[in-house]
Amino acid sequence: MSETPPEMRNWKSRLITRVVHSYFAFARGMTLGVRAACFDEEGRVFLVRHSYVPGWHMPGGGLERSETAFQALVKELREEGNLELTDPPELFHVYFNRQTSKRDHVVFYHCRKVRQVSPKKPDFEIVESGFFALDALPPNTTAATHRRLAELSGSVPPDEFW
Repeated sequence: MSETPPEMRNWKSRLITRVVHSYFAFARGMTLGVRAACFDEEGRVFLVRHSYVPGWHMPGGGLERSETAFQALVKELREEGNLELTDPPELFHVYFNRQTSKRDHVVFYHCRKVRQVSPKKPDFEIVESGFFALDALPPNTTAATHRRLAELSGSVPPDEFW
């Protein structure tokens, strides 16, 4: 049994779809990234400090071509923190990140339980990382990180913008 939907089994349909999507990539191109609030068994949140942007952030990054949001999430958690999911992540919200560009969106996940396979050693991208109690976040934690944590707690509704 073919996994290709019936409407895409015809070569003409595939060609037209590819041409239309290529046009939209230029006319309405959009970038997409993932970020996650990752908590350990003690309820602490994992944050990273990058070499190229100030402040403490939740781990994440951009999606590559042919990569699902879930695949990007797993990859970024591994690369930025040596983290593994121990529970399935929950899609929390999708935000428009107008601070980055007029076409950037962030898929935000809530990862209730993760484990760190080994301590993350500083590298050219991540200079510092760690788990922090919610009432003891490091200085320079970004405003967006504070907003996402407030949204997750239910104290404020999710915003449209990152």
